[in-house]
Formats: sequence, C-alpha cells, structure tokens
Amino acid sequence: MRRLGVLLFPGFELLDVFGPVEVFANRNLTPPLFDTVTVAPAKGLVESAQGPKAPAEFGLDDCPPLQAILVPGGMGTRQQVENAELLAWLRARCADAELVLTVCTGTSLLARAGILDGRRATTNKRSFDWVVGQGPGVQWVRRARWVEDGKFTTSSGVTAGIDMALAVVARLSGIAEAERIAAIIEHVWNRDPDVDPFA
Repeated sequence: MRRLGVLLFPGFELLDVFGPVEVFANRNLTPPLFDTVTVAPAKGLVESAQGPKAPAEFGLDDCPPLQAILVPGGMGTRQQVENAELLAWLRARCADAELVLTVCTGTSLLARAGILDGRRATTNKRSFDWVVGQGPGVQWVRRARWVEDGKFTTSSGVTAGIDMALAVVARLSGIAEAERIAAIIEHVWNRDPDVDPFA
C-alpha cells in the first residue's frame, strides 16, 4: 500500500484536504489505495483557514517515506510560498514520490519550488494570476478542472479536488471503483478534466 502524505499548514483549506481524503480513505474502496498520514512544518494541531484545527502526525523532520503527496491550497499558501524549509522539503519529497497531487492554490507551492517547471498545471481560477506569478516556467492551463502531467495532477479550486481524487481512483483501481465511491459519498462526479465552468 502507498503511503499518502497530506500536507497541512496554517490557513489550509479544509475541503482541499478532507474532500480528497474522503475519496481515498473511503472504507468501501477495496483494497485501500493509501495509508494516509498528515505532515506539517511542525507536528501538532494546525489551524485551517476556516478555523477548525487538524492534527499533523509528523513534522517535516520526522515524516516517513511517502509514495504519494497531497498539497492543499488556502489563504495560508500566501505565507508558505516564502517558507524556504517547506519548499526544500517539497522538492526532495516530490522527487521521490510516485504521485503528487495539488488542490487549488496548493499548486503555488510546487510552482514556487520550481517542481512544475516545463509541466502543464492548473489552479484555482479566482487566484489564477497570483499562482501563475509563483511559477513563470510552468505551462499554465486556465480552462481545466484538473490537469495530469506524468506523476503530477493539479486541480482547480476546492471541490475540484474531489473530482481529481475520483479520477486518480479510476486510474489506479478502475472506473467502477471511482463510480462506486462517487455514489457512496453522493457526489456528482465531473469526469471531464477539460470541463471547467469557473474558468
């Protein structure tokens, strides 16, 4: 089983994290795709942009090996793009990971770290221009619900992360599993990554 590391930081967007985690950790997915852990710049409770806190099981310095990484967005990305330690951690961990996923402005962290240079990517449409400014070497796709480029999959804002997560399930476990989870969580899955009503 792959270990999925979900990055938390002060001001992360709740649904960017727990939407995809609901999909990946759904008890009805057999076998489970991921063993999910949370990691933050410092271990302990991390306050979201909406207020509720989530526990980070690991800090950057004691995080175990990760086969997959999920980077959420949120207002906190505005501060984290200046966090040299976090950006260096992302460079190292993304180089080793088999799968790297971002939701919303989480893409800005990979862009600022230079990880997405030369690759196609997308992000939240309301913050699109700001995120583009973090990575001029990225091939930005404005009209996309999510974009796949090798092991990197980047998605648009908030609920797009759920559609992206279902697409990852379909790729790794088959479309029937993705459809089953979408029905269980009563989500109308937008299956076409190019259909982006918010672009």
